[in-house]
Amino acid sequence: MSPHSRREFVKTALTAGAGALLPAVNAAGQNRRPGRIDVHHHCRTAIQGGAGRGPGSDWSPAKSLEQMDKFGIATSIISATVPAEPFYDGTEKSRTVARGVNDFIAKMMVDHSGRFGLFAAIPMADIDGTLREIEYAFDTLHADGIGIFSSVRDKYPGDPVFAPIWRELNGRKAIVFVHPTFPSCCSNVVPGVGAQMVEYDFDTTRAVVSLLVNGVLSSFPDLRIIVNHSGAAIPTLAGRIKDRMPAGSEAKVPNGATYELQKLYYEVAHATYPYPMAALRSFAPSSHILFGTDYPLEPIESTHNEMAKLRLPSDLQRAIDRTNAEQLIPRLARAR
Repeated sequence: MSPHSRREFVKTALTAGAGALLPAVNAAGQNRRPGRIDVHHHCRTAIQGGAGRGPGSDWSPAKSLEQMDKFGIATSIISATVPAEPFYDGTEKSRTVARGVNDFIAKMMVDHSGRFGLFAAIPMADIDGTLREIEYAFDTLHADGIGIFSSVRDKYPGDPVFAPIWRELNGRKAIVFVHPTFPSCCSNVVPGVGAQMVEYDFDTTRAVVSLLVNGVLSSFPDLRIIVNHSGAAIPTLAGRIKDRMPAGSEAKVPNGATYELQKLYYEVAHATYPYPMAALRSFAPSSHILFGTDYPLEPIESTHNEMAKLRLPSDLQRAIDRTNAEQLIPRLARAR
């Protein structure tokens, strides 16, 4: 074999190896086969007051598309990110903010056909406003689902006050994506430690437990709920949760805690390290694990690079990257 031929062989082999980790792309950056679906991807706009400071402060749709192409992501489902307070102040302002963000994302979907989806924001503290926004999101904007935060000021999403919202979403067999927020209960518990280090995941865990013990998961079985960051603490605490259910919980949770928690979907943004993935894979059905990135609050590398190190079986990797999301959101399969 000539030196030139050997160089070409090595170049081809390296290219093939890279293709094992990412969907193949051509010179124009377009996927030759369907790429990943990112169910945890945000917009940052002045509408909710979160633009201009913090991680991703210079976000734009063009920056999302650039990163998506770099990491083989065909479609990202866009949701609002923190701060949550503009959505949850219970006034007309929160309705305006939710509507503005949802219209902004809907325009992204029109401007970049097939590249984006919508988990619509709702002004959850305002029940009537939320029911109106759910109707608008699904019937006018054709949203893929609803995005909520892990807590609403001093309440968690399983609180009985939110029952009308869950009843409406269950009737629509809606997807609901749960995103963490700053918990009102637990500011500066460890001095100098920000909520992003541990309290976000603890607040997500409290949100899921709230939905469980208040009977939301069992009473509204057609909900499809996605939990962020490989389930936060749920996979590791599931056994203790099962053994510490409140007295009389059998009436609200007749099938038991484990059954309800394993019905949930779990996305892996910034949680593809070996330890959370081991816990998640041992707890959740493989068909309920989804790809997410938390971009632009997190660089996509923090999810992608760690996942590549896992060397997952190819069928499981493909399921997480895309096909599980296609089962959950069938329009994405039809759009191939």
